[in-house]
Amino acid sequence: MVTATARAKTSEKNPFRRMRTDHATETGEDYVELVADLLDIKGEARTVDLAKRLGVTAVTVSKTIQRLEKSGLIKTEPYRSIFLTEKGRKVAKDVKDRHDTVQAFLEAIGVRPEIAKEDSEGMEHHISKETLNCMKRFLRKSTRKRG
Repeated sequence: MVTATARAKTSEKNPFRRMRTDHATETGEDYVELVADLLDIKGEARTVDLAKRLGVTAVTVSKTIQRLEKSGLIKTEPYRSIFLTEKGRKVAKDVKDRHDTVQAFLEAIGVRPEIAKEDSEGMEHHISKETLNCMKRFLRKSTRKRG
């Protein structure tokens, strides 16, 4: 995955490259998050399951999985499930934390839960650490006020 600093440097040089990099990072995070969910729910993550959930072809999934394996996020074995590496598990945990925080924040400011869930799916990939920390602080304060 690409760091925020690397993204900023890329953006200064070539904004179109940054857009492609951001999209690749977002796609990778979605795949890693979904693999983690499938492993938790079904005990396995298969190419066919990813394709079905993401609405893409098995070929698209296979190409993305190969890229993620080269990045050290996923491990595959022929005719077996897809697994997360330690690095992949950390990315999945971070993405889930961002997603849950953004969704909770949106709900706290009055967005309906089904809309907050949908909106947070896109926002989770583009939020800075500073904004995420502010959202967490806001949620802690609002929880204390209600409690």
